[in-house]
Amino acid sequence: MSDTTQSLDLSAVDAYLRDHLPGYAGPLEAQKFDVGQSNPTFLLKTPARNYVLRRKPPGVLLKSAHAVDREFRVQSALAGTDVPVPRMYLLCEDDAVIGSAFYVMEHLDGRNFYEPTMEGESNATRTAVIDEMNRVLAALHSVDIDAVGLSDYGPPGNYFERQLSRWTKQYRASETDTIPDMDELIEALGQEMPEDDGQRTLVHGDYRIDNMMFEKGGTRCLGVLDWELSTIGHPYADLAAVIMQWQMPPGKEGRGLAGVDRAALGLPTDAEFIAAYCARRGIGGIDRFGFYLAFNFFRMAAIIQGVYKRALDGNASNPERARRLGQYVGVFAQNGLRALRG
Repeated sequence: MSDTTQSLDLSAVDAYLRDHLPGYAGPLEAQKFDVGQSNPTFLLKTPARNYVLRRKPPGVLLKSAHAVDREFRVQSALAGTDVPVPRMYLLCEDDAVIGSAFYVMEHLDGRNFYEPTMEGESNATRTAVIDEMNRVLAALHSVDIDAVGLSDYGPPGNYFERQLSRWTKQYRASETDTIPDMDELIEALGQEMPEDDGQRTLVHGDYRIDNMMFEKGGTRCLGVLDWELSTIGHPYADLAAVIMQWQMPPGKEGRGLAGVDRAALGLPTDAEFIAAYCARRGIGGIDRFGFYLAFNFFRMAAIIQGVYKRALDGNASNPERARRLGQYVGVFAQNGLRALRG
């Protein structure tokens, strides 16, 4: 098995697609995308068209993690809404085929911006892309979950309370060293938990610019990707996730906007982005935004701790990057405490 097809049995995939995917015809080639740390993702190439395959990683996995079936379900449900998603073709939940569940979806022929600075683009393009990102986020939180069949996609109750409990358990299950700031952040989030305000929407769970595909030469979003963390929850979690990412350092590791002269690049301030979102959703403003921001720093710290643990166990999709990420758990915890206090 070559590096480009690591963790993928090409002959088994080819046989399965011939039997289950109308219009499919080989020969089949595969190339593993080097982005994404959770569910390994592959570009499938055939003479007629390309597809994308996402699978659970091999090895022992944390309970409820890597739910490719949920990714498939939510994107299927969003077809035809104002939230752009790739077309879903098939879901295989039989581990015997390639060793774990997988799904196959449309390959979007667009462009991806790895960082919000969008190096090499014009100010007009940057402004329009971020505004489109804002529009799609507001559209996502305006989806009628009953109408699209997703009312049972997440449990009722206080979303942040539920998520704090879930990610604390995930963090403890993958903890490799004691990090005092993380322990303090977990306790502080529990103490400062807002009361449930009744908002219950579909949330993406990892909404950021590099999880979106845009049209080539334009600024329209072709599809929002990587729905593994999606659920029914509170919309401010997604909004704060965008702001959290922007507080990271710029560059390939941080992919943020910390210290960047945004006005010089045609990029909005945090407040401008939040105001545009509120205007689109018809809400007056957001109280205690620092809590939602701190929550996102906590959850990202828990996620990268899991990524780091998988690297140590030999199950990471990109082991070298996973080990680097693992060094930032404490930094995310510190940023979370700062957001909560600020």
